[in-house]
Amino acid sequence: MTDTRPSFRDAARPLDERVEDLLARLTRDERIAMLHQFAPAVERLGVGAFRTGQEALHGVAWMGPATVFPQALGLGATWNEDLVRRVGEAVGTEARAMRAADPRVGLNVWAPTVNLLRNPLWGRNEEGYSEDPRLTSAIAVAYTRGLRGDHPVYWRTAPVLKHWLAHNNETDRDTCSSSVRPRVLHEYDLRAFRPAVESGAVAGVMPSYNLVNGRPNHLSPLLHEQLRTWTDQSLVVCSDAGAPSNLVDSEHYYDTHEEATAAALRAGVDSFTDHGQDSSVIVGRVRGALARGLVEEKVVDEAVRRLLSMRFRLGEFDPELDPYATGQAFDTPEHRALAQEAAEQAVVLLKNDGLLPLAEGTRIALVGLLADACKLDWYSGTLIHRSTPLDGLRARFGAENVSFTEGVDRVRLRTAEGWVHAPSSSATGRARGAEGALDPALLRGRTDLAPLTVGGDPTVFAMVDWGEGLLTFRAPDGHYVSVAEDGFLRASADQPGGWVVQETFRLEEHGAGHLLAHVGTGLHVSVTAEGLKVAAEGDVFDIVVVSHGADDVAAAAADADVVVVVAGNDPHINGRETEDRTTLDLPDHQRRLWQAARAAQPRTALALVSSYPYAVADAHAALPALLWTAHGGQAAGAALARVLAGDVSPAGRLPQTWYASDAELPDLLDYDVIGSRQTYLYYGGAALYPFGHGLAYSSFAYGDLSAARVGDTVRVSFTVTNSGAREADEVAQVYVRAADSAVARPLRQLAAHSRVRLAPGAGRRLEFEVPVADLGFWDVARGRWAVGTGRYDVLVGASSTDVRLTAGLWIDQDDVAVRAVLDDGLEAADYDEQHGTVIVDRTRTTGDAVTVPDAGAGELVFRRCDFGAGAATASAEMAATGPAAVELRLADGTLLASYAPVADGPYSYVTAAAALSLSGVHDLHVRLSGPVRLARVSFTG
Repeated sequence: MTDTRPSFRDAARPLDERVEDLLARLTRDERIAMLHQFAPAVERLGVGAFRTGQEALHGVAWMGPATVFPQALGLGATWNEDLVRRVGEAVGTEARAMRAADPRVGLNVWAPTVNLLRNPLWGRNEEGYSEDPRLTSAIAVAYTRGLRGDHPVYWRTAPVLKHWLAHNNETDRDTCSSSVRPRVLHEYDLRAFRPAVESGAVAGVMPSYNLVNGRPNHLSPLLHEQLRTWTDQSLVVCSDAGAPSNLVDSEHYYDTHEEATAAALRAGVDSFTDHGQDSSVIVGRVRGALARGLVEEKVVDEAVRRLLSMRFRLGEFDPELDPYATGQAFDTPEHRALAQEAAEQAVVLLKNDGLLPLAEGTRIALVGLLADACKLDWYSGTLIHRSTPLDGLRARFGAENVSFTEGVDRVRLRTAEGWVHAPSSSATGRARGAEGALDPALLRGRTDLAPLTVGGDPTVFAMVDWGEGLLTFRAPDGHYVSVAEDGFLRASADQPGGWVVQETFRLEEHGAGHLLAHVGTGLHVSVTAEGLKVAAEGDVFDIVVVSHGADDVAAAAADADVVVVVAGNDPHINGRETEDRTTLDLPDHQRRLWQAARAAQPRTALALVSSYPYAVADAHAALPALLWTAHGGQAAGAALARVLAGDVSPAGRLPQTWYASDAELPDLLDYDVIGSRQTYLYYGGAALYPFGHGLAYSSFAYGDLSAARVGDTVRVSFTVTNSGAREADEVAQVYVRAADSAVARPLRQLAAHSRVRLAPGAGRRLEFEVPVADLGFWDVARGRWAVGTGRYDVLVGASSTDVRLTAGLWIDQDDVAVRAVLDDGLEAADYDEQHGTVIVDRTRTTGDAVTVPDAGAGELVFRRCDFGAGAATASAEMAATGPAAVELRLADGTLLASYAPVADGPYSYVTAAAALSLSGVHDLHVRLSGPVRLARVSFTG
C-alpha cells in the first residue's frame, strides 16, 4: 500500500524537512495569518488553531485553579536549582493537564522573567530572580528545563524568556530608552539570557516595551547579532502585548504601521501580540508591507518556519508519539508538597538574637495586615488551597496558643448629608485572576449589588494605608469597596486586584475635610441620590477614627510570650506591572504596628512578606528577629509556621541587596550599573542586608580552600561543616574579583554556589569548576570578551560580605593595557566614563551613537589611548539637528580639535577631519554640546 500521508505528518522524517513540507503547502494568506498570536486553523490540511502565550511564572496563570508556587523572587531566594527544576516540571505538567480539559490553555509559556533586579523600586521586582546575572541564569536554566521536559524530541511546554532587554522600570515603559553601554550589555544584561538559551531548553524570547539606546526592543538588532547566534535551535520571538502598535502610536519611531511591522519582521519578531484575538489588523499590516515592498516574502516565511518548528516540537502533529500528550497530573499530593517545600526554602532569616525558633507552648500574638492573608499577584493562578500565617501557626502551635489581631484602623465616613452606609450582602465577592485570561484588560467590579449610600446607620470600615497614600476600605462583611463599570461604589471585591485596581483611594485635603480620590479612574467620590459614585467633582468627607490598629496590637502583645508581626505588600498595590515604587520605606501604618508590638512585648519578630526589599534599619535596630519571604503561594502560611517553630531551619538567601535607605539608590532610569555603582557588584556602601545574606538555626564552619587554574577552568574546593546542634541547609557561595584590573571591575562577583543539607557535626567537600572566561569582561577597545592578565581573588563564604576563606590566583591571559586608537579608532559608545550623556540609535536598524539629553552638554572619557608615534588627523562622524559642537581635549583641558557638525537630521551623519599633533598614551576627553549625535572618532598618523 502506498503511504499517501503528507511528509509533515511523517514522524520518521527530520524536523526541518517536515517543517518545510508544511510551509510549502500553506498559501500566502495562511502564512501571514500565522504571524498573529491567535493563528487560525488551516482546516484543509488538518492543522489546528494555535496561540502563542500562556503565563506560567510560578504556576499556570489566568486559566483558573492551579497550583500556586512562590513568586519568582522567592524561587530565586531558594538558591536551589534542583528545586526550581522540579517546580518547572510541575507547572509544565499542569499546563498539559489543563490543556486537556480546556484548549485555551497554551503550551507556548511566557516564562520565566530573567530581567535583572537592578533597582528594587522596579514595580515588577516580584517577577525576576535576582540582581545577579549568574544566579538569575542558573535559576532560569533550571525552571526552563523543568518546563521543557527531558525528551530528546518532544517538549512538555515551550518556554519564552521575558523581557528582551534591559527592562527595569514601569514608569514610561513604552517610551523611555535604557542607555546601555557595551560593557553593561555584555557583562550584565545579556548574561542573564544566554545560558538558558544555550542550554537548549528555551523556545524563544519576548522583547520588552522599552527602547534600548534609542531603538525599540522590538526592532533590536541584537535578536540576530546575539540571541540567534547562541544556539543552532530555532528560536521564536513573541512580541509583548500591544508593543507592535507602540512603534507608531506612542514611540513614533515609524510613521506608518506597515513600516513598523515590516521593520519588526526584519529584526526577527515572529509572533505579533496585538489587538487581542482580532488578527485582522496585524494581517492587514503585513499584507500592506508586502504590497509596498517594505519586507520580502521570504522574511515572512522565515518567521512562520520558526513558529511551525516550535509547534512540531510540542507534539502537535504527532499526538500518538508525544510523551506528554496524555499527562493528566494536576493538583497532586506531590505538587502540593512541592509548593510547601518551595515556600519553606524561600524563607530568609535576616536577623535572630536568639528569639527563634519558638518553643512548644509559646503563647503567640500574631498581628499585622498580612497575618491572615495569602496574597496573589497579577501572574498567579487561582488558589485551590490556601494557607495563611494564622492558619499555619494555629495548626502548628494550637489555636489556643495563637491570638490574632489584624491591626487595621477602623473608621466611619461622614459627609454633609450624613454617614456613609454599606448595605450588608451575603453575595460572594468577585475572585481575581482568571478573568484576565487571554488579553488583560480593565477589570471592573460587580454591578448587581446595592451601592454605598449616605444616610442610615454608619458603617465602620477597616481602613488600611498601604503606603504612598494609597488606601483601601473594607466593609464588615469582608468585601473591599470597589468601583464598578457604572461608577458606583460597592463593597464587592474579595481582594484588590485587576489590570487596573478599582479598590484604592487617596485622601486629598479640602478645607476642614478631605476629598476622596479614586485611583483607578482618576475621579473623586461624590454623593448622589442613588448612592456614592465617582465623578469629576467630589464631595467632602470627614474620616472619623473609631479605633487605631496600633492600640489593638499593643493590647494583644501585652498578653503574649512572643509577638509575630506579619507586614509587607499587596502585590496589586504599590509596586506591580505598570507601577514602580517611589520608596523603599515600609508604610507608616505597618511601622506603627511593629513599634506598638515592640513597646508592649520586646520579644517581637517582624516577618516581612513582600515582592521586594524594604529599608527597615529601624526595625533591625529595635527587634530581636526579622524574616523575609516573597509571597509564598498556596502553602505560604504553613511554610512560615514550620520555620518559626524550627521544624525547618531557614536557608533562603537574599537574591538582591537590601539597602538602608532611598539615598543609597541611583535613579530608577539609570541603567549603567558600572558607572553609578549599582547592585552588590559595584555598590561600595554598607547594605542593611547584603546580597546572599541569610541566617540559619545552626552554624557552619568553612575550611581547606583550594583554588587553581586547570586548563580553561578554575577548580575551587573547600569543606563546609555543620558546627551547630541542628540539621540545616547552608548555601555556600563562591565569589571572584580581579585584584589589579586596568578597568573598573566588580567588587566581587558570584561564580558558583551550592545549597547543601548537613546533619550536626557533618561536613562535605564541595568542588566547583569555574570557567576562566567567567573572570572576564567586555573589552570595548577590541569589541570582544577578554580575561585580563593579573591576580584574581577567590572568596568563599556565607554571603557576598560574609567571606570565610580567600585564595589568590594569577591568570595569564589577555593584554588589555591600552587602546590602539590609530588602528581601531573609538566608537563613541565604547567610553570608559561619561558625564551627562546617553546612548542613542545610530540608525533605525543598527549601531549606537552618543548624545546629550535636552541639547545640553556632556563628556566622554576614553582611558589609556595609545597614539603611537603620532596622530596627524582626528575625524569625527556626527549628525545634528541644530547648532552643536564636539571637542577633543586632554585630561588637563588642552584643546586638541573641535568640530561644528552640520544640522541635517538625526541620522544624516557626516565625517569632519581636523589636524592633530599627539603621540604616546593619553586619556582622551570628548565634550559634546547641543543636539549632536557622535558615532565615532578616528585617527590617522
